[in-house]
Amino acid sequence: MLKALFLDLDETLCDTQGANERARQLMALALAAQYGPDIDAQGVASRYVKGIYRNWSDSQRERYVPIIKDEGEAAFRLQLIRDLLAGEGVDSVSEEAAEALQRKFDSDRLAAFHFYPGILEFLVEARKLFTLVVITNGPEFSQVPKVEAVKLSAYVDHIIIGGQEPEQKPARSIFDKALKLANCEAHEAIHVGDSLAADIAGAHGSGITSVWIRHQQPLDAELGIDPTHTVLHPGEIPALIRELHQS
Repeated sequence: MLKALFLDLDETLCDTQGANERARQLMALALAAQYGPDIDAQGVASRYVKGIYRNWSDSQRERYVPIIKDEGEAAFRLQLIRDLLAGEGVDSVSEEAAEALQRKFDSDRLAAFHFYPGILEFLVEARKLFTLVVITNGPEFSQVPKVEAVKLSAYVDHIIIGGQEPEQKPARSIFDKALKLANCEAHEAIHVGDSLAADIAGAHGSGITSVWIRHQQPLDAELGIDPTHTVLHPGEIPALIRELHQS
């Protein structure tokens, strides 16, 4: 009997990429207005988004990992902004100017951060039948504001943020915590997420049935991870869960 649904947040319940793109566009406009046409504002904004998602070169990794370890996520993001602008020949970026750009990006992203269509209604319906636990990877710095922006705690029973835990998905410990919170066994839960490496591998490592949200991702045979169920888009989650509950 199905007792609990475990749900990823980004690209599962909420359109994070859409919010990132909106914030990126507005950041590029702000950069162009502040520093003029001589810089590649679009490129800087795009590289900033890549940077905060750790899509680093080897030299960037060597530079930023110690900053994050010693000074925290906020300090890393400010340094990233200064470095990207320095690459465009803007060497005199004050900490206040970098902070203003950082705050604007975060504010614009949160303003555009929403549930996918139909998901909110699904959560309300599903909570009548199951214990709902959101398990999201990511630093507290970025995940807590997202959770608050959509008032997630009003629609689910428990929220686990990886950055607040000893380990993140796919670690078994974080799924064991979810099972304990939901007061159920692994065979009584389903985990839904978009990452094969984090969500699907993590669920399988704990003996939990998985639902992979494919979006436009290829199924990477080299990973050797075969989801129990696959949907193309979050909008297909409600119908699948209804079907599984009735079977």
